[in-house]
Amino acid sequence: MHLAPDSAYRQLAGLALVVDGYRTERHELDVSSGFRRVTTEIVLVGGGLEGRGEDVTYAADDHDDYPAKLPLAGEWTLDGFSRQLGGLDLFPARPPQEEFFRNYRRWGFESAALDLALRQRKLSLGEALGRPYAPVRFVLSTRLDIKPWLAVDPNLEFKLDPTPEWDERLMQEIAATGRVRALDFKSFYTGSPVDNPSDPVQYRLVSETFPGTVLEDPALDGPAREVLRGQEGRFSFDAPVHSWEDVEAITERVAAVCGPECDGFALRQLNIKPSRFGSLSALLYCVGRAQAAGMVLYGGGQFELGIGRDQIQALASLLYAEGPNDVAPREYHGDAHPDVPGSPLVPLEYQGAGFGFAFEV
Repeated sequence: MHLAPDSAYRQLAGLALVVDGYRTERHELDVSSGFRRVTTEIVLVGGGLEGRGEDVTYAADDHDDYPAKLPLAGEWTLDGFSRQLGGLDLFPARPPQEEFFRNYRRWGFESAALDLALRQRKLSLGEALGRPYAPVRFVLSTRLDIKPWLAVDPNLEFKLDPTPEWDERLMQEIAATGRVRALDFKSFYTGSPVDNPSDPVQYRLVSETFPGTVLEDPALDGPAREVLRGQEGRFSFDAPVHSWEDVEAITERVAAVCGPECDGFALRQLNIKPSRFGSLSALLYCVGRAQAAGMVLYGGGQFELGIGRDQIQALASLLYAEGPNDVAPREYHGDAHPDVPGSPLVPLEYQGAGFGFAFEV
C-alpha cells in the first residue's frame, strides 16, 4: 500500500502536543569504521509523559555543548512544533562541521515530538497513519569480514562498501556467498572516515563480479562513471538525498551524463534515511512521490545507538518493509555473535503508543 504524498503528513500534522521541557542523553560506541560513534538522545517531556528522538550527527564534537534552553515549551500541533524548530538555530554554540547536520538535529527533535504527541494521544504511528506494521526485511551493513556473520546466520543479507582493499579475489569470494544485495560506493562523502575514492578499475570489477546487485552512490562523472555506462538501472542514491527535489535533480543529472541512450531514465530504487530530510513532512512527501514513481525503497541506518534505530525500523515496517533495509537491530553493532534477531523482524501485534517498533524475539 503506497503512501499518498499529499495526505500522509496531514494525518499527523494536527496532532496536539504539550511540551513542558526537554533533556538530553549522550551515547557513545567504538564502531568498525575506525571512529567513536556519538549520538544524543533527545527526551521531550510533557503531561507526565516522555517522547524520544535521536540526533545522529556524525561529528563527535558537535554533540558537546548541546543546546539546553531552546524555546520549545508550550502547547502545539505537531506541525506548529515543526515550524518552530525550522526557525531556530539548533547549533547556537557554534556552526556544525557540516551544514547537513542541521537536518540530523532537527530530525532528532521532530521524531521526539512525534513520539510524545502519539503517546499523549495513546496512538501508535501505524494507528495514526491507518497502516499495518509488516515484517521488516533487513540487511547488515558492515566493513568487517562477513564470514563470521554467515556462520551465525547463513541466510543473512548484506549491504557492503567496496573499499580500496577489495581485490578481484576477495570480490569473487564475497560474491560466491550470494548474500550481497547492495554495494555502496560512497562517492559523495568527503572528509569523513568512510570516504571512498572513485576508481574505474574497482567500479568495473564490482559491476561485473556482482551482476544485478544495487549500486549505491556511484560517481556521476569521470572515468569511474564511464565504466558503469549501461548499468544505470542498478543505481540508487543516499548521501545527496535530502528532499524529493534532490531525487529529481539526481535523476536529471544521470540522464544528462548518460545521453540519448538514457532517454526517459527513471531511478528504480532509493535509500531513505529519515534524518537526512530533517522534517517529517519532507520525509513523507519524498516517500510518497518515490512510491508513486514506482521506486523500490529501502531504509538506511546511521549507527543509531538509541531510540533512532527503533524508529527507522518502524518507518520501514510501515512504508517499505520488503526492501533491503539497512536497519539491522542494534545487536548487530560490532563483531559477530550468536543469539541475534533474524530477518525479517516480525512486529508484535500490539505496538503500544508512540513512535517505536517492537518485534518478536
